[in-house]
This record gives sequence, C-alpha cells and structure tokens, in this order.
Amino acid sequence: MSSIITKILGQREKKVSGPVARHGGLKERLELRVPIDGVDFVSFDTELTGLDFKRDSIISIGAVRMKGGRILPGQSFYRLVRPDSELKSQGVVVHELTHSDLEKAETAEEVLSDFIDFIGDAVLIGHFVFIDVNFVNRAMKRIFGVGLQSPSVDTSALHDWLYDSDSRFARHHQGMSLKSDLFSLARKYGIDVEKAHNAMFDAYVTAQLFQRFLPFLPECGVRSLKELLMVSKA
Repeated sequence: MSSIITKILGQREKKVSGPVARHGGLKERLELRVPIDGVDFVSFDTELTGLDFKRDSIISIGAVRMKGGRILPGQSFYRLVRPDSELKSQGVVVHELTHSDLEKAETAEEVLSDFIDFIGDAVLIGHFVFIDVNFVNRAMKRIFGVGLQSPSVDTSALHDWLYDSDSRFARHHQGMSLKSDLFSLARKYGIDVEKAHNAMFDAYVTAQLFQRFLPFLPECGVRSLKELLMVSKA
C-alpha cells in the first residue's frame, strides 16, 4: 500500500514541478501598470483536430516573443503534438498535418511543459484567442492539474474596439471589408498571408497585426497593460 501511495504522490509532484509550478504564481507577479511598450508578449496559435473542446485536441503550437510592439523572430517556438483524438479529413486540408507527420510527435505533456517555460511571465496574444486558450487550458488541467494563468489579448476584439472607439481608425478603414478572421484582417493591413498555413506562421501574422493596432491606442487612453487587457477581451 505504501508503495502505491508513494507512486501516486510522485506522479502528483511531477505534474506540478518545474515551469508549470512557477507558472501557478503568475497572477501575483504580474505588474498591470507597466506601459505597453515594456510588456513581454507571446503571440501564439494552435492547430487542432477540430473545434469541439470535449473531443478534439491540439496537434501543434507556434509562438513568437514580442517586447511591446517589437517582434523578436529569434525567440520562437514551434512543436508538433501527438493528438489524443482522431484527425479529420477537413482539418487536414486546412493545417496539412497528416497521421504520418504526427505519429512520432511529442506528447502533449512534453510540449505544454516546454511551452509554459517559453511563455514565462509574458502576456499571450492570439486571434480569437479564447479558442486556443481553452484548448491549452483543458489539456493543462488534465495533465498537470492546473490551468493556464497567462492573461491574453485578442487581436480580433482589439480591432473591433478600436473601430468603435477611434474615429481616426474607423475613417482610415471606411468602406473596407469588416471580416474579422485573421487572414482577412492581415490582407487589410498589408500583411503577407500567401505562405503555407501553420501555427507558427499564424502566430507571426497575429504579432504583425498587433503591431498595426498599437499606434492607435494612446489617443484612446490605452497606455498600460491593465487598460489593454480591458479593451481586448475575447
């Protein structure tokens, strides 16, 4: 009996050790009053087997670090994840990841532990970020017993808020398409989206989109991380 208890306790200890354990105290360490230019961000994206939170799973994560509005291309993260659910033919058409690509991929536990280490104390950025956050959060709770603590900025929500709040922003885009998917907005802002679609590329496109929005924020009274998080919630 004692050996069984020891084994169980050892598994629990493993789940909350290292970067995941440190991640648990992020909310207490985060300084919300810091100017946006001084914030560490991580723009990220996931590829999934589908959009059903209960049945589908992550198959890749791509991310790039930013310091304020400056993209740091040398600090990036891209990993394939062995899926916990079946690939769907319609999904393969989108992300172009096949069974053969993923059969030797790392486990979600390995990739998520390294992803949390990569994030550190940074604020996440994503487009329709609630989808990516919910999948990461669900997997972390299942594997480690703790959820994702990082606050997140949604570039789709930020775009909509700016359009409604900044007349200069709205006039600049008057008569243009209001489609809010990532690639439609990227084309609107002159961002190249002709390359292959994957999590790393989408994370980089999202980072560039965030860059485009930053100059409009000060005139709207958004200068600190706290104010940014208030206006960019999904």
